[in-house]
Amino acid sequence: MAEEKTFEENLQELQQVVSNLEQGDIPLEKALTEFQKGIQLSSELQETLKNAEKTLTKVMQDNGEETNLDLGTDGENE
Repeated sequence: MAEEKTFEENLQELQQVVSNLEQGDIPLEKALTEFQKGIQLSSELQETLKNAEKTLTKVMQDNGEETNLDLGTDGENE
């Protein structure tokens, strides 16, 4: 089974797909295939970012329970 690509590798591949499509000198069939590939990569990247955000917005409390991190500015640190 193929090794899963990193976020950065997928992003680079998506950038290449976009570049290929922007050039506009590829056959329609190839353009459609590239477009579908770009949509899939975009979806995977969004999912990775969503999971990273969930991880970063949780804080472990002293008793071992996770809680959402409150990044709001309510003036307590002033």
